[in-house]
Amino acid sequence: MRVRARLGVMAVSALLAALVLAACGPAGGGGGGGVSGEQGQPVTLTVGYQPYYTESWSGVVMREKEFWKKHLPQGSQVNFQVGLQGSIIVSQMLAGKQQIGYTGDMPGLVAVTKRPTRDLRIVSVLGLGQDQCNIFLTKKDAPKFGDPKQAVEWMNGKKVSSPQGSCTDRFTQAVFDSQGVKPSSYLNQSIEVIATNFEQGKIDAASIWEPNASRLVNEGIAQRVASGVNFDRNDAGFLVMSQELKEKRPDVAEGWLRAELEAQQFLADPKNAMEIAQMAKRQTTGFEVRDLWDSLYRDWPVEQGGNPKDVKFTLPFAANQDVMTLVDRSVQFLNEIKTINTKELPPGAIDDSIARKILQEKGMQDAGEVKALPASAFRGG
Repeated sequence: MRVRARLGVMAVSALLAALVLAACGPAGGGGGGGVSGEQGQPVTLTVGYQPYYTESWSGVVMREKEFWKKHLPQGSQVNFQVGLQGSIIVSQMLAGKQQIGYTGDMPGLVAVTKRPTRDLRIVSVLGLGQDQCNIFLTKKDAPKFGDPKQAVEWMNGKKVSSPQGSCTDRFTQAVFDSQGVKPSSYLNQSIEVIATNFEQGKIDAASIWEPNASRLVNEGIAQRVASGVNFDRNDAGFLVMSQELKEKRPDVAEGWLRAELEAQQFLADPKNAMEIAQMAKRQTTGFEVRDLWDSLYRDWPVEQGGNPKDVKFTLPFAANQDVMTLVDRSVQFLNEIKTINTKELPPGAIDDSIARKILQEKGMQDAGEVKALPASAFRGG
């Protein structure tokens, strides 16, 4: 079937990506690359980004539109490396093979707790939403529910799956605790396994992130029934940067963040919707343009977890109070599941001082927001 074929392609892509990344030595190992050089001299950067997580798509825009060329020293080069998951990007950054990483909130937070290995900092917020990582799906023949909370209650005593330790796991456990839901089994499965198990009727429900959620719904093997909108639970993406880069080349660190602001503003402009979906199509495997457009712009009904205000996610750029509340919850969760061994982030782990400086300089509060669009705005792929 089409789903199995696509998943096979993704599995091969994952293997190839891992081999390519493993073969790469530290970036900038000569010729004035990496973090070497005096202020104003060209640099060579290696940037990990995650086109398979919609809330971090400013990285997709940055790769294609090359806003960085306006803000980095002339002659600089940037090598973009795809991470199928944020953990791959974190591993590369900890190994010193990438200087900048676009990640989901959980991998970003894990990264900044590994200071004995490498000093990494969260320098900007890629997005803050409630239905980019926090999405509940049910099997295609599940009952029709009156509202999202009823759908979650139905999961009591059922087989539910989530990639555990991820943002979806954080969301699922919090909602189940608040609603008193106890599944018969709570399985730790990858996105690919979840898709196959939905297709084969082996699980009743799952929580996954975009654009995977839209793909499974569009392929008719799952139903979307709820999101973080219904339970006031946020999700986010973070821009992580090595402290070595910030200290040795502050001109490059600031230049990248200036370019990142432009990328987020481009993301927020609805006129760019189809162009962005096409960009994501070129940079991913296993997705149709419609899947990708839906993940970022689809106006989901409220009874399926859509936002009544038609906001897909906001672009704070710097860490506001909502972001910090999410950070506190996430650090507590990561500590409880023993992914990190601290209850507090190291000092300066979230260092958005450059982002705040840029916003203040431009008289801006944030980079805007991504709004849901009517189905008529999709013009074919």
